[in-house]
Amino acid sequence: MERYLPTGSELLSLPRVNEKNGAVEDLGFLHMGSRGLIELRGGEAEPLMRPFVELDGAEAGLSDFEWERLGFWYPRFEARSGGLRIEGVILAPVGERGFGYRLRFENTGPAAEFRFGLRGLAGSAWHCVNVDKRIEGSLRCFVSGWSGLPVFEQMCGVPLFALAPICEPEAEAEFAPAAEGRAWRLSRAACLAPGQSAELTVWWGLGLEEISAVTSAREMQRRGWDWELRRSLAWLKGRSRLFADGALTRLYNTNLFFCIFYSTGRTLDTEELVLVTSRSPRYYVSAAYWDRDSLLWSFPAVLDADPALAREMLGYVFGRQRRNIGVHSRFIDGAVLEPGFELDELVAPVLALERYADETGDLSVFEAPDVRRGIEEILRKLDAVRAEGCELYETFLQPTDDERVYPYLTYDNVLVWSALRALGRLLGREELTRRAEAVRRAIYENCVFDGMFAWSVDLQGGHDVYDEPPGSLLLLPYYGFCAADDPLYLKTAEAIRSPDYAYSFAGCEIAEIGCPHAPHPWLLSIGNSLLCGRSEQALEHLRRAKLDNGIACESVDEHTGECATGEAFATCAGFICHALRSALGGERNAD
Repeated sequence: MERYLPTGSELLSLPRVNEKNGAVEDLGFLHMGSRGLIELRGGEAEPLMRPFVELDGAEAGLSDFEWERLGFWYPRFEARSGGLRIEGVILAPVGERGFGYRLRFENTGPAAEFRFGLRGLAGSAWHCVNVDKRIEGSLRCFVSGWSGLPVFEQMCGVPLFALAPICEPEAEAEFAPAAEGRAWRLSRAACLAPGQSAELTVWWGLGLEEISAVTSAREMQRRGWDWELRRSLAWLKGRSRLFADGALTRLYNTNLFFCIFYSTGRTLDTEELVLVTSRSPRYYVSAAYWDRDSLLWSFPAVLDADPALAREMLGYVFGRQRRNIGVHSRFIDGAVLEPGFELDELVAPVLALERYADETGDLSVFEAPDVRRGIEEILRKLDAVRAEGCELYETFLQPTDDERVYPYLTYDNVLVWSALRALGRLLGREELTRRAEAVRRAIYENCVFDGMFAWSVDLQGGHDVYDEPPGSLLLLPYYGFCAADDPLYLKTAEAIRSPDYAYSFAGCEIAEIGCPHAPHPWLLSIGNSLLCGRSEQALEHLRRAKLDNGIACESVDEHTGECATGEAFATCAGFICHALRSALGGERNAD
């Protein structure tokens, strides 16, 4: 498996920065008009862009790459090519419509003449929502009258987007048709005595067409590299946390920023904040919205780091996404992508509201008309799935998005209890408080078998012993439904973690819970363990797990800790951060 260092900003994602050669293999952005993610990619033989050095007219290889992240987020490498030491930094400044790639060559050997810069292939444009489909149209390359440098513009009748460079200092530009697209090169010549160095910064502006792309690059150039880097690092530092364990500090902050920039983003065409599972097409259900994923997993971490952004997230949920709350998955404009009712998703917005109100003290969120309408819509939909003669509520899909066995899930109904209790308390509606207590009684009366909580029931005696990491019974104390030493809970946890349970992976290096949806230990299960009092074991599992090159994924191999399924899982990254923060505390990274 290739090792990548994803980076990006709220507007632009660079999901595949390749560790072995410093290549940027693709570039993406969210687009409301297209209801998803659009990507510009390179080709099979040549990536979108990569650094190069040329000696005596022939390309020389770069080797011995060593990487770090500036501010836990921006990739920086050092490499060698003969007597040349190369430094590269990729910077996607916060608040800007583009990114910069800076190269610095230092001569550590005898005098040398060479040419260096970036080269690559603008291959194709893709529309990504769960599946990737090539965009039909014309990917043009031409010299802009605004910069004198090439512009890459995707035409679909009218321009869909454009990408344009500005070089500092000036560089020689070349481009030509190639088998897979448009080959290009930006370079400058250098003649260095021993100890001397030379630099090239290429600012890449992203826009809806040529002028907006070129001027976006020009804006960053005018601000300057040092200013953009200093400002962006300060933004990151103000949201990061420090732990006693340096490895966990790196894990937390890198995943936090991956969560912020890959589970949220602003659309290029309407500049709206939207929420998605992941802005990386490496994740198998990318660029779509789930209430559960965004609000139960990523929201708590975002709220801790940036309350203003969390408030804006709620505005999006109760605005664009309100009309289909509780439906399996939706496009970023709120339209249904995959139908199917999920009870946990229906009440997730209420639990996010409660968390926001309790942590910020800002009760004005309940005065927003969209929020009020959303709450009533949630209550109306709850009424439609209420069991006859019993205060339990059915679901069609389980938290894995797979079809249920029995209609009444214990975990889902615990969330309903929590949501009704929250609304009763925060809105002063006693009838909802009483309704919550009725749900609690119904769970104990109907969802307990053999001294433990069942996974699901049919109210006719049918029940099953089962668990899923995305909605685990292990979280019942976390939601305040029962005490951690409740005998019913203890027996439930024992059964789920028993070696006799098919998906417990007890005795393995990563001894966490899986399920048929992904039959390996889930990262969400490690998070569940952190939240339910098994922090020592969970932290050890995190230290052993290689994940997706340090980024959260869906599941890992139970023996090696390598990513098994679901690379670049942005909302899961947020959940791991929230769980670490809950278990360890951590201090703000202040001066």
